[in-house]
Amino acid sequence: MVLQKHIALVSVHGDPAIDIGKEEAGGQNVYVRQVGEALAAKGWQVDMFTRKANAAQDSVVEHSPNCRTIRLVAGPEEFVPRDQIFKYLPDFVTQLRKFQLNHNIQYPIIHTNYWLSSWVGMELKKVQPVQLVHTYHSLGAVKYNSISDIPAIANTRLEVEKTCLETADCIVATSPQEEEHMRTLVSEKGNIEIIPCGTDIRRFGSVSPSKARLRLGLPKHSLVVMYVGRFDRRKGIETLVRAMSRSIFPGLADIRLIIAGGSTPGNSDGIERDRIEKIVDELGMRDYTLFPGQVDHETLKYYYAAANVCVVPSHYEPFGLVAIEAMASGTPVVASNVGGLKYTVVHEKTGLLCPAKDDAAFAEAIDRILSKPHWRMELGKAARKRVENYFTWHGVANQLDELYLSLLKESSQPVAVVA
Repeated sequence: MVLQKHIALVSVHGDPAIDIGKEEAGGQNVYVRQVGEALAAKGWQVDMFTRKANAAQDSVVEHSPNCRTIRLVAGPEEFVPRDQIFKYLPDFVTQLRKFQLNHNIQYPIIHTNYWLSSWVGMELKKVQPVQLVHTYHSLGAVKYNSISDIPAIANTRLEVEKTCLETADCIVATSPQEEEHMRTLVSEKGNIEIIPCGTDIRRFGSVSPSKARLRLGLPKHSLVVMYVGRFDRRKGIETLVRAMSRSIFPGLADIRLIIAGGSTPGNSDGIERDRIEKIVDELGMRDYTLFPGQVDHETLKYYYAAANVCVVPSHYEPFGLVAIEAMASGTPVVASNVGGLKYTVVHEKTGLLCPAKDDAAFAEAIDRILSKPHWRMELGKAARKRVENYFTWHGVANQLDELYLSLLKESSQPVAVVA
């Protein structure tokens, strides 16, 4: 039988069609959506499966020719925190198989994202002749070393992650650091390929700083320090706020601290935003700190372009998509010296790396970049060049395409390009 060049991307809790910046919507959502569209442009028929989290959501969202998001009903049609989704995964598998049966589709490749999706992929592999590829996006073995409140699902997650590494046909690590963590903390078994995340270099980097500031209503000569991402303690926003309170620039220059990201009152992200705003007020930083809320992807390019420095103070990041978006915009990055950020940000070449949770070190790094305009421009130019060379979605899709085809060739499954 000749199989079509058809692929399923599975992202149970990370809806590729949702607005970025909402609770539990971030880098994984961007990755799956952008990979899906880039693969479709290369001739793959791409179906991206996620869990329906709202009864009003469309069941199918068409993104581009040959690329769509399919929302399956698994559990209640409402938002469920990711640590509480595991019990609904059997329903998700049943609904995905039902979709295949109803539409007469067989997927020779299934690429799962995050540990919840890996369980789905492994269940499908038991009953279908598929090649299973997985991207972790976050490793429980790393995450649980950095937090004190270990969730009840932790042991299940660690077991699933280990089983996936040892049984999937290929694991895609997004950085050498992530591969190292897999080998030292999860298992020495399994097949791993390093393929980084990417970004849209046509969008990011397309706007001048002056035009961006005019669009956002920011003073032309202000110094702008920016964070963008979810409100989550692990993102280290408190480190940035306390670093800015130590900075030499407030009081000496017109400065703005922008903390961009959506939040929902009463949910975990809303609670974290309230906590951060309280710290801002306690430190007397309200006059120069801005909370623009959720920023859509089109507007985000203006924020990156307007910033003098983008700060990524995460306690851990397997890759760090925000870092390369900022770098693509020609904006230097100050980031935690952890995980994939050690790979994306080149210390003293495209930005600076600091110990995680060290607000004094972050303050020194931010001040160092802000105080040297010429060096800041050099860092920005080098950052853009690094993204062009290593981190485009086109390049990522090319590498994934080669990986998928090699796996199919090894499995003796012939493939025909969808007309």
